Amino acid sequence: METYGFWAVIPTAVVLIMAIITRRTIESLLAGSLVGLLMVDPGQVITQGSDILLEVLGNDTVTWIILVCGLFGSLIALLVRTGGVLSFGDVMTRRLTSRRQGLLTTWVLGLLIFVDDYLNALTISASMKKITDRYGVSREKLAYIVDSTAAPVCILVPFSTWAVFFAGLLEDNDVTGNGMSLYIESIPYMAYAWVAAAIVPLVALGFIPDIGPMRHAEARAAGGQPIPDGGEENALKIEGNGDHRPHLINFLLPIATLIFATWYFDIDILRGVIVALAVTLVLIGVQRLLTFDETFDTALEGFKAMIMPLGTLVAGFTLKEVNDLLGLTEVVIHTVQPLMTPHLLPAVVFVTMAFLAFATGSFWGLFAVAMPIVLPLAQSVDANMPLVVGALISASAFGSHACFYGDSTVLSAQGSGCSPMAHALTQLPYVLIAAALATLIFLIIGFM
Repeated sequence: METYGFWAVIPTAVVLIMAIITRRTIESLLAGSLVGLLMVDPGQVITQGSDILLEVLGNDTVTWIILVCGLFGSLIALLVRTGGVLSFGDVMTRRLTSRRQGLLTTWVLGLLIFVDDYLNALTISASMKKITDRYGVSREKLAYIVDSTAAPVCILVPFSTWAVFFAGLLEDNDVTGNGMSLYIESIPYMAYAWVAAAIVPLVALGFIPDIGPMRHAEARAAGGQPIPDGGEENALKIEGNGDHRPHLINFLLPIATLIFATWYFDIDILRGVIVALAVTLVLIGVQRLLTFDETFDTALEGFKAMIMPLGTLVAGFTLKEVNDLLGLTEVVIHTVQPLMTPHLLPAVVFVTMAFLAFATGSFWGLFAVAMPIVLPLAQSVDANMPLVVGALISASAFGSHACFYGDSTVLSAQGSGCSPMAHALTQLPYVLIAAALATLIFLIIGFM
């Protein structure tokens, strides 16, 4: 495959600069993809672009994401319409008496719902908005707390979707011993995840102050406007049903079913959400909460509400394919290879792969490319393998947490009711603090 040296960074730079200036995500991703295609072959932009779009939309992973996110939208819309979310909010509001309690409860729920980052991001944000709004918490801060307990927490648990994927990837790369065993050995070394999750309560309690854009968002919320301008455009706009007194079971049973079914079907969130939807439909029918038409109109509205985040994710996958054509991953890894000594290797791996994950918006596929390069290199210099694997997977969590067009970021913003760019920019200072501390930890452990 032809590579373009450091010119391969240009499309990603275009995306970042345009997104910061325009605050529009999909348009920035498509502009970066167009620049990359012009670099590859100006005369074949239409042909290559259409081929890439067809390849992306035909990708099993993309199809899975579309189904999961769309059905999640339907489930949340039904929970809102039937009063399930309202009843949960009412119960929690009676028990939470302060802003700090609301924020800490959001964090604790994020730690408990660790099976999948999509489940975490959409469920918690939808159920906690009423509580955080009451205490003048900006939707951006809610999105930050939810996002910080999505991928960073999922990678720390050996029976999550992330663990299953990466353990399989380690197995495929012929690592010494069992892939899951090595994954478990690496968990103590996943420094970014530990630090990112630990920073959240410090922010919630005020030990770490609101920084930069987050300060402005919190000032706006303190003035009585927790939802940013245009924020409702990013939320599920489904009206509650005032004809029935909502029962807490209408929220707890579908969510418990969702978690159990996801675990039961070998950590498959798609099957989990299908079972949860079936249980929700049974509850609606038994209690006659909605008519047949109302039920399926609501489910369709919920699916349609996910079109914008899904468009962002598809555009992100398109940019990733263009970056692959330019050879971005190989260029960056081979450039930093001389720095990969046994002592520096973990920190260099973390910083390099974190940059690539952020730039490409690829948090699983990227590492399928990187592991065959990084793991043999680690073995050749006799580095601590669990430490290197911990650095690799930490970088993946960083990318998911920080990238403004990454799935976790987009879904956390969608569930919370703010734009992906507003969420990404307000949480960026905390993400960079966690990344800096993680790099320092990898340096210290590497030299030990």
